[in-house]
Amino acid sequence: MEVSLWLWLAVIGFIVVALLFDLFVLHRDAHEVTMREAGWTSAVWIAFGLCFGVIVWVLFGADRAGEYFAGYLIEKSLSVDNIFVFALIFSYFAVPSIYQHRLLFWGVLGALVFRAIFIAAGAALLENFHWMIYVFGAFLVLTGIKMGVYRGHAADPGKNPVLRLLRRLMPMTDTYEGQRFFIRRAGRLVATPLLAVLVAIETTDIIFAVDSIPAIFAITSEPFLVFTSNAFAILGLRALYFLLAGMIRRFAYLKLGLAVVLVFVGVKMLLTDVYKVPVWTSLGIIAAILGLAVGVSWRNSDGDDNEPRSDHADDRSRAEVESPM
Repeated sequence: MEVSLWLWLAVIGFIVVALLFDLFVLHRDAHEVTMREAGWTSAVWIAFGLCFGVIVWVLFGADRAGEYFAGYLIEKSLSVDNIFVFALIFSYFAVPSIYQHRLLFWGVLGALVFRAIFIAAGAALLENFHWMIYVFGAFLVLTGIKMGVYRGHAADPGKNPVLRLLRRLMPMTDTYEGQRFFIRRAGRLVATPLLAVLVAIETTDIIFAVDSIPAIFAITSEPFLVFTSNAFAILGLRALYFLLAGMIRRFAYLKLGLAVVLVFVGVKMLLTDVYKVPVWTSLGIIAAILGLAVGVSWRNSDGDDNEPRSDHADDRSRAEVESPM
């Protein structure tokens, strides 16, 4: 699959323009995002992601489009699970709702940069060391099993070693100073708690990427499809957070569904030299697993978002499984 430079530039240009429009037009002034706003914004981002899949179909064929859609579905589902941890971080730092969108904007921007780096590194490893495919596959299987059986408590963002280092290196105010990450006091540059929250979000996303990037490489080895499926799924994460944050408890079995998906794609990767599962078969299996997980979650939900019916509160915060948080 040969992707021309102009197509790369066009995709990156679209992402940059969309982000700038979102930041300087739709959310120029800090405000609390309503459910209605989050709903139509989520619909727009999902439409962009699906339309790009159609473009891939036209330019590169049905199989490549299937790879893109499978990668997009996996990343979108993992993004939904990320919401649990973002809600935890915002709650821990008592972030005012009017500042949350701005934080997620910069978090998404950082996520795109870090994932581009990880994708480039992963593609280089797979191209030069074929045996790495078995390492990735085994890692996904183990991660899926750990995610499925882990029943720990939500991680404490205050224990993040990166945050501890930040607080040692830079003085920080006790209160928020609007949407600013830094202010000057007595001629000295001082950080605000908003910077600490951003660091927590970025370090958490790096941990998330360790799962999601190998999972998508199990679907396709094409860097262009890996990046674009990640990018279009992540771009809608902010709106999705405001749409779903109030009812995250209703996704009680999503983590289990994601665990099964990770095991499936890990096994698929391990068997790549023996048998290659057809792309559209993989897409159907992934969609069926996630659809069943969501369906069972809603069926067993009592409609009270404040009182969960299961212990999914430990979320993918396996968080992150003994993550540094």
